Amino acid sequence: MSCSTDRIEQTIVLHAPRARVWRALADPREFGTWFRVRLTGNFAPGERMQGQVTYPGFEHLTFEIAVERMEPPRLLSWRWHPAAVEADVYYSNEPTTLVVFELAEIPEGTRLAVVESGFDRLPPARRTQAHRINTEGWAEQLKNIERHVSPTS
Repeated sequence: MSCSTDRIEQTIVLHAPRARVWRALADPREFGTWFRVRLTGNFAPGERMQGQVTYPGFEHLTFEIAVERMEPPRLLSWRWHPAAVEADVYYSNEPTTLVVFELAEIPEGTRLAVVESGFDRLPPARRTQAHRINTEGWAEQLKNIERHVSPTS
C-alpha cells in the first residue's frame, strides 16, 4: 500500500490463473458477487453501469461507474464518485476518481494491482474522509476477490 493524498495503491497475489481473475473483474454477475453490488449493463469502454449496493447497511446506495478502458485480460479502468455513501448528498457535481485494475501473470498465479487516483481534486471537506474510506474499502475488496477466485471457492 502506498501513502499519498491523491492516490491509493494496493496489490495482492491471487493463487488463480489470470483468465479466472479477469472473469471475476469483467463479468458483471461475478463482479457483483464479490464486490457486493447488483449491476445492470456490461463492462465496455464508454459504458455507464449502475446497480444496487448489496453490502449490509448500504443497500440504500446506488453504485455508478463510467468504464474507461478494457484491455483483456490485463487492464480494466473506470471513473466514479469515491465514498459516495450519504444518500442525501448529490455527488454528481464533484470530480470523479479513476480506478485502474491491472493483472499480471506471475509464477504464483496473478498479481492484481488496484490504483485509485484523483482524490486531490475532490472538495477539501470530503477529500480526507473519501481517501480513508476507500483505502479501507479496497483492502476489504481485495480480500473479497481473493476468496471469490480461490480454487477452494
